[in-house]
Amino acid sequence: MSRPTAAGEAAPATMRAVVVTRPGGLDALEIKDVPAPVRKPGWVRIKVKAFGVNESEVTTRKGESDAEVTYPRIPGIEGVGIVDQADENSSLKPGQQVATMMGGMGRSYDGAYAQYVIVPAAQVIPFETTLPWDVVGALPEMFQTAYGSLTTGLDLRAGQTLLIRGGTSTVGLSAATIAKDLGATVLSTTRSAERSGELRAAGVDHPLVDDGTIPDQVRELMPDGVDAALELVGCSVLADTLRTVRRHGTVCFTGALAGQWTFPDFSPFMIPGGVRLTSYAGEAADLPADVLAHQLQAITAGRLNVPVAKVYHGLEQIRDAHAGLESGTTPGKHVVVLDD
Repeated sequence: MSRPTAAGEAAPATMRAVVVTRPGGLDALEIKDVPAPVRKPGWVRIKVKAFGVNESEVTTRKGESDAEVTYPRIPGIEGVGIVDQADENSSLKPGQQVATMMGGMGRSYDGAYAQYVIVPAAQVIPFETTLPWDVVGALPEMFQTAYGSLTTGLDLRAGQTLLIRGGTSTVGLSAATIAKDLGATVLSTTRSAERSGELRAAGVDHPLVDDGTIPDQVRELMPDGVDAALELVGCSVLADTLRTVRRHGTVCFTGALAGQWTFPDFSPFMIPGGVRLTSYAGEAADLPADVLAHQLQAITAGRLNVPVAKVYHGLEQIRDAHAGLESGTTPGKHVVVLDD
């Protein structure tokens, strides 16, 4: 194992990284020797131990991202590892376990598909755990999105009822486990009856098969409607989701698994009277260190489940990881671990 270096020491001259030089298929993911990143003041250099693979990175690889993404680019919107360098007056010290995500990494600047990554100190979350890197590597973006949606987006409280639309997605499964830990009753949807068991394994109280009658199914269980709904499928079903929520309840739009992010002709009157509609697209700061610590403890204790689809070892397996994610055949997060 490489020892973390003290703040201010020179970076390694080169490192291995996955580079996308042009949009394309799996062959656009090239493993190269590149200059190691040089830390800037206010930034932290992290020795990457693991990272999750996300739809955002598939979009970057295919050239379907917005103008923020330029090439060549090292993808990777999240990662976990150990601090290698930080400002001398920083609370972050070499050797600390840390997570980082979002904030432009892997998009406007190089991301975590590499042996080292540099990120602004504000988006680094320290933690301590004995959990293996493949488990921790699945968490940052997935848990940040799920936790932020439930708290910032929905202000979910113990004793309330929650509907998750798109429940077998990684964020949906994570949201279910976090909501149960918060003390909520969870309803969650899947398009396949065969996947109901996955929802129950995540703690879902009422798995629902999405056959076009979700509002009716919800009202059979909760005649007044649920207190809150997390929309992960997108605009194609949002009108239905709004009909599942009680008056003064809230729907949070977080994702669009079906690919539809906008309405061709939106009318505010599609929102039922008294129902609140909001959205969530947060950053690393929405997952405070104490919250991450609580979640890590809950995982260790067996109260939270981490939906991991498959673990890949080494950057050399990145094409397999992208192929596995795109196939959609295995639920959960695809995680790449960088073995020493």
